[in-house]
Amino acid sequence: MKKFKFTISGKQYEVEVQSFENDKAQVVVNGTQYEVDVEREKEEAKPVIAPRPAAPKAAAPKAAAPAAAGNVDGVKAVAPLPGTIMQIFVNVGDQVKRGDKILMYEAMKMENNFLAEVDGVIKDIKVRVGDNVLQGAVLVVIG
Repeated sequence: MKKFKFTISGKQYEVEVQSFENDKAQVVVNGTQYEVDVEREKEEAKPVIAPRPAAPKAAAPKAAAPAAAGNVDGVKAVAPLPGTIMQIFVNVGDQVKRGDKILMYEAMKMENNFLAEVDGVIKDIKVRVGDNVLQGAVLVVIG
């Protein structure tokens, strides 16, 4: 998967990350295999909720306007770090529960699973496999 060389207190270590899922990683350090627990800094990132349009006042009925692309009500799930989209596990209309795997992206040379923050239905997918995204970019909308 990914190989790294570290020098710690003058001693060199060759590290190969073989797999990484959730908070467990399989690594080989100088030929010896280890399963390690990964602790991540908890970010206080809160989902951005799109405001709902105000109800129209009682007036003459209007013709319905077509919905604008990207004007979807719901929770906007955003990228916590810049990275590249590697795999998407859901489609528009899929039902998801909090903690379900939505997509996998590579950030800081590590594969990361992006999980649903809320229960709901996938309303919109804003990225495609291979896209490079910036921190804070909207990945999916869950309604």
